[in-house]
Amino acid sequence: MTDFNYHPKDLLAFDQISVTQPFWRGFETAKNQVGLEDNVFLHAGPSFNSMDEICMPILNSAAVGAVFEGLAKNLDDASNMLLSGEIILKPAQDFNVVTPLAAVVTPQMPLHYVYDGNHGNQFCLTPINGGTGPAIRLGQKSDEAVEHLRWINGPVLDFMASGMGEGIELIPIASSGLRHGDDCHGRTIMSTKYLFDELASRVKGGLVNSEVRGFFAKSPSMFLNLWMAATKSMMLAAEGIAGSSMITAMGGNGVRMGLQIAGLPGRWFTETAEPPKGEILESLNPDRCLGAIGDSAVVEALGLGAMQLSSAPEQLKIFKNVLPDNFNARSEALKFGVHYDFTEATPKIGIPLRSLLNFGAGPLIALGIIDKTGDLGRIGGGIYDPPLSLFASAMKVLEKSYEQ
Repeated sequence: MTDFNYHPKDLLAFDQISVTQPFWRGFETAKNQVGLEDNVFLHAGPSFNSMDEICMPILNSAAVGAVFEGLAKNLDDASNMLLSGEIILKPAQDFNVVTPLAAVVTPQMPLHYVYDGNHGNQFCLTPINGGTGPAIRLGQKSDEAVEHLRWINGPVLDFMASGMGEGIELIPIASSGLRHGDDCHGRTIMSTKYLFDELASRVKGGLVNSEVRGFFAKSPSMFLNLWMAATKSMMLAAEGIAGSSMITAMGGNGVRMGLQIAGLPGRWFTETAEPPKGEILESLNPDRCLGAIGDSAVVEALGLGAMQLSSAPEQLKIFKNVLPDNFNARSEALKFGVHYDFTEATPKIGIPLRSLLNFGAGPLIALGIIDKTGDLGRIGGGIYDPPLSLFASAMKVLEKSYEQ
């Protein structure tokens, strides 16, 4: 590959990203923070073209969300409200919200509030990670999923809120995690440990509910949602820079994968979402796999996760059979530079379309694989390699809108 000189507008976008300081400052609701209407729920990825194409896992999660929200008495009533159009689904990232896999966000659901301490007005919201159990992100419709969601937003929320203090800076936790085997997406074991230890140290008297302590011990991805919000808040610092091809949004809805770029804020570019390549339950046929889903793709679009497997040897072992031969070269060539606040580990971040189109491939994304029928929840995990046409189509429009 020939040497590539960065475009000045992409340099400007990275300059903004490289000085962001994502802080977790507590909890908010989408209704209060972004004015989300009472009958609007948020999902991962770009919008659906019609009610008919909404995948079953998201419909299931929306039914769970409607009962949690108090809009429906039971799951059957909730499903009827969805089918009749009483409840409307919209893309989370259009509201500065990110949500994992098939999870939906409802107007009154408590959400982590993460803001950029440097730029001030940049923020992102995300639900508390559901950890182990019948979490809403798995896309299953059951009374157990409703009760689990209530418990997460009860004792777990109470513990996290009691340990917040004046807030927690998130990059140092992520940096420490990367230094000790995490990749900030598929593996957040150490980051979750550091997060729990920090929260527990701030709780009055150091007393932590034994059930909550046990839940954290069994739920190694509790840091992930917070890092998704941190990632999105960092990307938002570049949004609106005319002519920049820096990726500022990415996610799948199970039907299509979409992205946005700094120079064309608010405009989704999409392609059909194929399922990630990876291992699934042995008893299942591959046609049970839902297409790529989840806003956690923002982590790779920033340059971490599957784009930082050099930090996570255990993740590398898991994915070695589905990674392309050029994954190391891809991870190095696509990413822009180092953020000032990453100290224990210094990964490069920031992916402009110009870099990936020059290289000839996009970011690799690690995602859970969901049962498209909505019955079994997560059935595996793998690597999603977005088609180059997704990025090329966005670049073509950018070039027309901006004189080089």
